[in-house]
Amino acid sequence: MSKTIKVALAGAGAFGIKHLDGIKNIDGVEVVSLVGRELEKTKEVATKYGIGHVTTDLAASLALPEVDAVILCTPTQMHASQTIACLNAGKHVQVEIPLADSWKDAEEVVRLAKQAGRVAMCGHTRRFNPSHQWVNHKIKAGEFNIQQMDVQTYFFRRTNMNALGQARSWTDHLLWHHAAHTVDLFAYQAGSPIVKANAVQGPIHPTLGIAMDMSIQLQAANGAICTLSLSFNNDGPLGTYFRYIGDTGTYLARYDDLYTGKEEQIDVSKVDVSMNGIELQDREFFAAIKEGREPNASVAQVLPCYKVLHQLELQLNAA
Repeated sequence: MSKTIKVALAGAGAFGIKHLDGIKNIDGVEVVSLVGRELEKTKEVATKYGIGHVTTDLAASLALPEVDAVILCTPTQMHASQTIACLNAGKHVQVEIPLADSWKDAEEVVRLAKQAGRVAMCGHTRRFNPSHQWVNHKIKAGEFNIQQMDVQTYFFRRTNMNALGQARSWTDHLLWHHAAHTVDLFAYQAGSPIVKANAVQGPIHPTLGIAMDMSIQLQAANGAICTLSLSFNNDGPLGTYFRYIGDTGTYLARYDDLYTGKEEQIDVSKVDVSMNGIELQDREFFAAIKEGREPNASVAQVLPCYKVLHQLELQLNAA
């Protein structure tokens, strides 16, 4: 496939803009359609990025014959149904994490993707961040094996706001969104499926209707363990911090920075062609389309993560 890949991007909010910034650095790709909830705000973003077609209806973008692929940066609750709509329209699709907010919907997306024969990928960005790639290369070279991962995912989000401080039209979720990153990354880095999973959660927020604090324990078939703490109540440094404890060292990953256990910084600038995990994720999506292959973080590859999330949800609901 030598022609330019023409893309529709749905969701012109904080994360959609991250994708637009990343795509600017990728040759052979053009965003031709932008879908947003509010037409005037979407037009502003489209003008800034030189996108000709603007709509508030994903179906209008899917009807454009020139569109080859779609990137979905829309609310969690829309991910599965919109991914299915893209596949039914014959488009390649990358949906931002999470793939779905139920096991049934996640299974249906994977079934349909196989049937449609299109590239279908989920934005499990941690697989692509240079810091985590560096650790993965060590593991694949047989130089490091995980004994334990200790992960903290912390936000201060007591009202329904996005990363830009704007009001959200939907409610974020610690389990189905934020835990998905670590549940998938742990199994991926351990190279072993998760066989045990336990969770407890704090009180349900009176207006948001979600738990604001959660603790998750995981064990892989090879014996490696993971402890994940999540909070929307944290009034301090925000983000996700990973401690890899292994047989030959300890590594601390903070987004795109990596340190030894003694706080010595490791240079990860040469791990890949960019330091931007979103851009690297998009590069993999477009390369898989051009090469006619399954991408890293295909919907099929990440499906086991959603089975674990489903099991944890059942546990939490029964508590």
